[in-house]
Amino acid sequence: MAAINICHLYPEHLNLYGDRGNVLALCRRARWHGLPVNLVPVQPGERVDFAWCDLLFMGGGQDYEQKLVAGDLKGRRREMLEAIEQGMVILAICGSYQLLGQYYATFQGDRIPGLEILDLYTQAGRRRMIGNIVTRCSLWDPPRTLVGFENHAGRTFLGPSLRPLGEVLSGHGNNGEDKTEGVVYKNVIGTYLHGSLLPKNPWLADFLLEKALSYRNQHFTLRALDETVEAQAHRAAIRLTKTRWQKLLSGARKN
Repeated sequence: MAAINICHLYPEHLNLYGDRGNVLALCRRARWHGLPVNLVPVQPGERVDFAWCDLLFMGGGQDYEQKLVAGDLKGRRREMLEAIEQGMVILAICGSYQLLGQYYATFQGDRIPGLEILDLYTQAGRRRMIGNIVTRCSLWDPPRTLVGFENHAGRTFLGPSLRPLGEVLSGHGNNGEDKTEGVVYKNVIGTYLHGSLLPKNPWLADFLLEKALSYRNQHFTLRALDETVEAQAHRAAIRLTKTRWQKLLSGARKN
């Protein structure tokens, strides 16, 4: 029987804006599909068993939590990179997404080294980028929208070897300049979308489950699930985002 092994990194520390809900969504949807899940929370100081892990979830955190992650994983970077190259699935949110890159440059000019897994870097800006966000994602054909909530001061820039997760339709995204959001490399997805991401975008949850199955060459067909509630939440997020931008545009015209 096919099964998926999920590692949840630092569930008590990396949990900004409901990021834990992503793991709940993955486990619940897997069971609705009839797919067993083995979930292992990894606490600070404990080792991630990359040989066992099919899907690694890393939520958002502040600077202190990011340093904890870096300290635990820095010595196992090669092992982690090997697993990524072989196809291990990762969903990394906000601070964890930044941590996968080369470095984070603070506003004061300090440079905090990243894990140097992905060819990207992040620089702190003067203004935080906050609000609901809607993106167009080309993981599917035709593309589908992803919705979430972003709150970050870091501006992330991707190297030429990487492609973004989505195109920003409304919101800020990676840096507020190039209309990109997130990153995709093999089966690694990094994103600034909190809120939680997967309950309002169930097609992304199923995409991750399918990639985790293919990573171990497991053959399993996901069921067609009733996504009425999830679709309502998705549409509501889009309406809220449109309303916010309409108000901003209206205010700009008055000024």
